[in-house]
Amino acid sequence: MKTTEALLRAAGPIWEAYHSHPFVRGIGDGTLDREKFRYYIMQDYLYLEDYAKSFAIGIAKAKSLETTRLFSGYIHTLTGGEMDIHRGYMGKFGVSREELEAMPRALDNLSYTSYMLRVAYEEGEAEILTAILSCAYSYEVIARQMLQENPAAADHPFYGDWVRGYASEAYAAENRVLLDTLDRLTEDYTEAQLRHLTEIFVACSRYELAFWEMAWTLAR
Repeated sequence: MKTTEALLRAAGPIWEAYHSHPFVRGIGDGTLDREKFRYYIMQDYLYLEDYAKSFAIGIAKAKSLETTRLFSGYIHTLTGGEMDIHRGYMGKFGVSREELEAMPRALDNLSYTSYMLRVAYEEGEAEILTAILSCAYSYEVIARQMLQENPAAADHPFYGDWVRGYASEAYAAENRVLLDTLDRLTEDYTEAQLRHLTEIFVACSRYELAFWEMAWTLAR
């Protein structure tokens, strides 16, 4: 079994819970309270700022030009692509730069990014990719399931941009590189090393679920 398959199996119940979470379902069927989504977008933008730093640290930890390019490419995708989705929604909500900079990171947000950055600073390239994977790939999986359950989700006048962005082939292509690279880097990992990767992946998957709950309850 490939490393990424084993990781996804270990976190399977957590990932299944994503699809049934009321925040996620609200995006999929278009019923989500927009004030909840506004809070989520602002918190997620702050999250992505630190998420991008994990990739930047990965550049320094990379042992090959190929992996350096992966980390560098993701930074470009985040700052020029994914964060544009958030900028677009912040324009719809009338969120100013001053309001965004004044918003404190919610405790769940801060805990998640602090853990991810700790992995980035203390460990190697494969461990960094593992910490990143739960966020990067779960959004694709969530958006694609939304479309399976409700093809009209992509055409929703408000949430459609979010669904289309994360269900797009361009986003999936970036994830395929991430998945393939992690499998390649861990081909010779010992059982102990693989258990450690699983701990990282399950922890970050739990943080992802906590992030959805944070957005749903508007937790500070």
